[in-house]
Amino acid sequence: MSAFMSAFASLVGSLADLLQPFFQTASTAAAIILFTALVRLAVHPLSRAAARGQKARTKLQPQIAALREKHAKNPERMQKALMELHAAEKVSPFSGCLPSLLQMPAFFLLYHLFSSGSIGGTPNSLLSHDLLGAPLGERWHDALAHGGLFGQAGLVYLGLFAVVAAVATFNYGRTKRQMAANPMTPAAGPDGQPVPGMGAMTKVMPLMSFLTLFSVAVVPLAAALYLVTSTTWTAIERAYLYRDTSAAEAVVAPAARGAGSSA
Repeated sequence: MSAFMSAFASLVGSLADLLQPFFQTASTAAAIILFTALVRLAVHPLSRAAARGQKARTKLQPQIAALREKHAKNPERMQKALMELHAAEKVSPFSGCLPSLLQMPAFFLLYHLFSSGSIGGTPNSLLSHDLLGAPLGERWHDALAHGGLFGQAGLVYLGLFAVVAAVATFNYGRTKRQMAANPMTPAAGPDGQPVPGMGAMTKVMPLMSFLTLFSVAVVPLAAALYLVTSTTWTAIERAYLYRDTSAAEAVVAPAARGAGSSA
């Protein structure tokens, strides 16, 4: 593990050296942002596939609703029918999870790298790097302790919080509009009945983006930069990949509601 972390530290250091002429003392922070962008580029094909899967699942909503009503008294037959439908349409219910799952190792690598005082038995020199006076290995509570909310490091965090809040607000509005345009068929348990708590979860879902504010506050600044960059990338990427979804959903949603009411 130490050899792997040493190699990763060397990678971050090399990226920082590459960017040093352009960003001077903030080159390591810029390297983290560049690293995040490279990770997101690597998983972008999966994000595109997830978008296609989401659109396909949206189109299947009328059929899913019909199957659940048809087999409401036979949960096993209903589950089999749903699996057959997804298989026939070549749609995976879990395809949307892959981009997020594959990013987790990169985030935890950065978290561990900037939380460790030594790498491979030698002092971690990356901890001496900063962003506009805010050490990359420290957290928000350190910034508050060394200068307060409006100190040099505190202002860096306020800037990050502002970016996250803006992105979360954008995501909130977009998610609310999509959910209003396309009410999803409630998930059912093995007995064919709606899963308890799913209604409340659906209401809370648009607010999930705001949880990133908490994450940014408690992780090292280097990891916070990864989160802010990745969150912003996700918002832009989804806005692009789902740019034509609203119109399609406006057609599919009434059809789904009509199928349910006429059955």
